[in-house]
Amino acid sequence: RTSHILVTANYGLTVDRLRGALPGLDAWLLVLDTKGINVWCAAGKGTFSTEELVGRIKKVWLERAVDTRTLILPQLGAPGVAAHEVTRRTGFKIIYGPVRAEDLPAFIAAGMKAAPGMREVDFPLGERLMLAPLEMFQAMKYFLAFGAVMAAYAWLRYGAQSIPAALLPVFGAVLAGTFLTPALLPWLPGRAFAVKGWCAGLGWVVLLAAFTKPHPAALAAQLLALPAISAFLALNFTGATVFTNQTGVNKEIAWFARPMGVLALAGALIWAAGEILI
Repeated sequence: RTSHILVTANYGLTVDRLRGALPGLDAWLLVLDTKGINVWCAAGKGTFSTEELVGRIKKVWLERAVDTRTLILPQLGAPGVAAHEVTRRTGFKIIYGPVRAEDLPAFIAAGMKAAPGMREVDFPLGERLMLAPLEMFQAMKYFLAFGAVMAAYAWLRYGAQSIPAALLPVFGAVLAGTFLTPALLPWLPGRAFAVKGWCAGLGWVVLLAAFTKPHPAALAAQLLALPAISAFLALNFTGATVFTNQTGVNKEIAWFARPMGVLALAGALIWAAGEILI
């Protein structure tokens, strides 16, 4: 009845990581129903929230199960929870724990005091590349449909040997947006992910042009369309990092969605015109 109460989300990986970080520690886990979304994303979406926490406390009759009146919440869930409101409605006080679950034993042992590093969010290369394959896989679903059309066109007009050259430009743009942008995230210019992705895509076009020497219409099409594709895919990566927030993502979408669409369409039209005139 005197064990600590740790609040988390019902995202399977989160719960498993939390349990695995607590060897030998007796603790209650109060698992909120966030519809299977991780803590940080759920706080932004409103499912890791004051209402869900208050409701869960009442549903499990928590005040009858424990003597303590303190809840330890993950720091990244703070945007979704009004601590004073939870205390007013339930009598439970909220303490925000460290960013990472593995720091919880040291945090608790120190009397709920966080060392400076426990409050800092980083996103090193290994973690960025760990997430890149998922982004790449999601993008490839659309690339496969596009690739099938382009391969069929290239085969019918130029022969089977032209298929790799037809697919390479867009495939490279996909890799620039889903892999190169996360890998080079701290060094690409700009704060907006769309700008970073556009720069990565532009770098790919320059490299591609240096080796393939495309005709002017194809080069113009690539300069317009390929960076826009990379920018769009890089913008999707905002959901994989705590460096962004809901407001910032909404602004990026408002600022860059239309220009990306216009540039991609213009590139496609120039490419089609070049194919007709050749």
